[in-house]
Amino acid sequence: MAVPTVWLRPHKALPSINRHPWVFAGSIGRIEGMPGPGDMVRLLTADDEFIAWGLFNPNSAIRVRLYSWHEDCSLTDQFWADSVTRAVTSRQRIFGDGPELRVCRLIFSEGDGLSGLTVDRYGDYLLVQWTSLALSQKEAVIVSTLRELLQPLGIWRRTDTAVNNKEGFPPSEGLVIGSEPPSDLTVVEHGLNYRVDIRNGQKTGFYFDQRDNRMAVAKLCAGRRVLDVCTYSGGFALTALARGGAGHVTAVDGSASAIELATGNATRNGLADRTTFIKSDAWTYLEQARERGERYDVIVLDPPKLAKARNQIDGALRGYHGLNTLALGLLEPGGLLATCSCSGLVTRDEFEGVLADAALSADRPLQIIESRGAAPDHPVSVHCPESAYLKCVMCLTP
Repeated sequence: MAVPTVWLRPHKALPSINRHPWVFAGSIGRIEGMPGPGDMVRLLTADDEFIAWGLFNPNSAIRVRLYSWHEDCSLTDQFWADSVTRAVTSRQRIFGDGPELRVCRLIFSEGDGLSGLTVDRYGDYLLVQWTSLALSQKEAVIVSTLRELLQPLGIWRRTDTAVNNKEGFPPSEGLVIGSEPPSDLTVVEHGLNYRVDIRNGQKTGFYFDQRDNRMAVAKLCAGRRVLDVCTYSGGFALTALARGGAGHVTAVDGSASAIELATGNATRNGLADRTTFIKSDAWTYLEQARERGERYDVIVLDPPKLAKARNQIDGALRGYHGLNTLALGLLEPGGLLATCSCSGLVTRDEFEGVLADAALSADRPLQIIESRGAAPDHPVSVHCPESAYLKCVMCLTP
């Protein structure tokens, strides 16, 4: 059977030639054949020059996701098996025999050349999350390869409702192979124990991407009063206490289940006597703390993604400006602000520009001492800037 061919419109080929993996519907000129969801297609320029092999999805704004730019290397089962193997091997190279290898992100979508797939490892269990309907059609060979390489006790599938709607496939959470992961699964990071519910927790259960940033912040927390905003499972808060010697941490989250989770983790690690957990959305807490005249030596801002689409970028920048302006008003002189953005559509330059504006609004001097990204099990594709989604900027207020 002939492979369907997709031609780009004139002057629309450069991103794809430069190996960006997304081809949007508006860039396509014409299609030969009738590809369905998950079908392999050949991508050509308007002048009939080969660009790449990809997978088609007629339901998605990202109409084609690209995976191979070599004409003699099409998207066979062996291609997918080799791609998964490379990703797993890279984690083995990064972490060696260290404990991080058993608690990490094994496959990071575009960062590993597998646009639309995330795989996290929690000890003997794996969690897969599809953000591409097209790639999800290759689940059998990908899961088989993961099983052969890692022999997990079970593999669980998580879905995201917003992504499902964009991609056009129904929720399909549940067990893929093996046994169900326990709801009280425990992982260890920096010597601290965290309970993780990979079946029902936020995103894929635990934020591995902030692993190194949690420790970087903790090193500057000795004896300090710390405010951790959007704490989720308490990662920044508990690391600041146990590894940084913080005096006391106030941790805030708008989710009751997150506060329950973080409180349990504090108790589990013997840190409950130096923590205060508060259920409140970030803006409300910061505004009320300002009215009460509260002051902190260290403030961590780690809000959820504020820009999920390009038309939300301006609103996200306003949101970051408001949060950081409020936080700067609560910082003692010489204090540390560790402020984060996980919106991939917001660039680092844009985010740091927001911080400059927030410093003016708060009338506070601000010095960036480190501008950090995600942990190394979240590699950044040099061809896909959006994969450098996490910004963690550490600033001093002299």
